[in-house]
Amino acid sequence: AESATLLEDPSLERHFKGHKDAVTCADFNPNRKQLASGSVDKSLMIWNLAPKARAFRFVGHQDVITGVQFSPFGNLVATSSKDRTVRLWTPSMKGESTVFKAHTAAVRSVAFSNDGQRLVTASDDKSVKVWSVHRQCFVYSLNQHTNWVRCARFSPDGRLIASCGDDRSVRLWDTSTKHCINCFSDYGGSATFVDFNSSGTCIASSGADSTLKIWDLRTNKLIQHYQVHSAGINSFSFHPSNNYVISGSSDGTIKILDLLEGRLIYTLHGHKGAVMTVAFSRAGDLFASGGADGQVLMWRTNFDTKSYQDVLQQHSRRSTPDPPPHLSDVHPRGPHVHHPQSTAIQVSSVFLKYTCKLFYTITVIISRDAATSSVDGWTVDHSAGRAGLTAGRQTGAGVGGRGRTEDEARGQTHPLEVFSGHPSSLDSILRHIVQQLDILTQTVSVLEERLTLTEDKLKECLLHQSQILKDVRASRERRRTESEETDGSPVHFT
Repeated sequence: AESATLLEDPSLERHFKGHKDAVTCADFNPNRKQLASGSVDKSLMIWNLAPKARAFRFVGHQDVITGVQFSPFGNLVATSSKDRTVRLWTPSMKGESTVFKAHTAAVRSVAFSNDGQRLVTASDDKSVKVWSVHRQCFVYSLNQHTNWVRCARFSPDGRLIASCGDDRSVRLWDTSTKHCINCFSDYGGSATFVDFNSSGTCIASSGADSTLKIWDLRTNKLIQHYQVHSAGINSFSFHPSNNYVISGSSDGTIKILDLLEGRLIYTLHGHKGAVMTVAFSRAGDLFASGGADGQVLMWRTNFDTKSYQDVLQQHSRRSTPDPPPHLSDVHPRGPHVHHPQSTAIQVSSVFLKYTCKLFYTITVIISRDAATSSVDGWTVDHSAGRAGLTAGRQTGAGVGGRGRTEDEARGQTHPLEVFSGHPSSLDSILRHIVQQLDILTQTVSVLEERLTLTEDKLKECLLHQSQILKDVRASRERRRTESEETDGSPVHFT
């Protein structure tokens, strides 16, 4: 059966070695000439992307660098660190830096506003702070998190800030009133990373419970929920088109999600150990990943070159669907539905209208596991002395795969799976399920807030009771001392 070529596989372009410990963060310069990375080794590396160009190593932080971001014009680099400071660097040979003594505990993230005028930082001191870049001073603080804050980001228009942390919540703040205007709190563990899509209509957040969730800010509803990793997600990045997300996890893989179809399309294996950071370039043609192995890998995207209409037309020519995925990677779990048809795929007008705005509310996540399912994932092989690529692909009941060089890998692409039009009855049932899940999510959120209030009251009662017991013990001790003094004194008779 003929299978149409839909997307070209992502390919490894370069790998950068220079860090002496785990790479924790990375970001591309908007000028497309540099890539910055921070590490546990306390150094900031600026990798020049021109062939054979020298890299710059900047030293100044006294502890682990936790976040890095270029300014919108690429003339500054901001870094955050566990040493409680934020630094602004010039990414040139001089490497001069300005220090902000930002927080009273480790700073976990730093990010510029889209106009480059402000910085937002998140810290283990449970606060989110906003800074003026040009005046180099503190502006205001946001203080409703009840545990370490892991990440904070400005919306594209600068009117909102999203933050998340170890209190298992994702908070949305109004920058004009400084008030928390929404709180999403249904994580099973720490919320590790948060960001807005490029249009500012949605936020995504990832968790230590290995989930990635996307919320529509216009309806305040969870619209997509992915659980394709087998360990916590440390970082993710929206493609500028808003059609894709890449995520890096402690399970050692990079996953690429198609947000239009609501499913996993690639699994990349390039790091030995946890993937700590991933980031698309501003144009989306490249993405970078950094890991516990101390490496920074740069990948060419490739899969974003076709328009969605072209993809639909090629899907309509398909005669045989791909094998079903493993159910352990599907959330919510359920049967895999395929209706191969020779006619054009029917896609609702709402779906087409909002393809770039992530407005598709019913998602089915179809994962491909590198070892056990049809795979478009790559494994980096350093044994040949350079970054080669290997891939495995399942055919029939067994896995048939052989090594491929990077050049060979680029020439071969694989078909994707697609859903044909859903029957209207199934569609209505799924919409009803989504509505019920929304209600359940809101109920759980309310219950968790009440539980938090109850815990606070209980803590107050315990502290009050502890103080009463101390007072009682002190009173008894005074009476006992007074009694002993009375018993030991002489008695006079008259």
